[in-house]
Amino acid sequence: MLEIATPADMAQWVGKKLGTSEWFTVDQKTIDLFAEATGDHQWIHVDVERAKRELPGGRTIAHGFLTLSLLPRLAPTIYRIARRSRALNYGCNRVRFTAPVPAGARIRLHLTLKACEPIPGGVRLTMENEVEVEGSERPALVAETLSQVYD
Repeated sequence: MLEIATPADMAQWVGKKLGTSEWFTVDQKTIDLFAEATGDHQWIHVDVERAKRELPGGRTIAHGFLTLSLLPRLAPTIYRIARRSRALNYGCNRVRFTAPVPAGARIRLHLTLKACEPIPGGVRLTMENEVEVEGSERPALVAETLSQVYD
């Protein structure tokens, strides 16, 4: 894991890959809990029997927004800023769901720092996120996200 001392020290990593996360299995229980939390019960996510009959690969698929929501879980296995008071999600410039994540698949995050801008009391980070699905040629997610990290 990459350890950075302060938010301002992130500037030295602009344009560089920060690393790759640990693998995470997106199981049906996780998909079902996300469906319950969001109210998105579309059958392609939650109807295992119908998916066996009608979906390529015969498995349900994770919600795209579930994959996006896993970024805060995966990123801390890549890097850590040791001396910071807090961090906030600031938004997304671009999000694309480019391939499905079948139930039971393992995913991992590849993270690159695109920008580090000073703000009062900290920095705004722009990250390029790519979520790999084990065994798939295409990433499941490509997203540019922004966060603010404070001293």
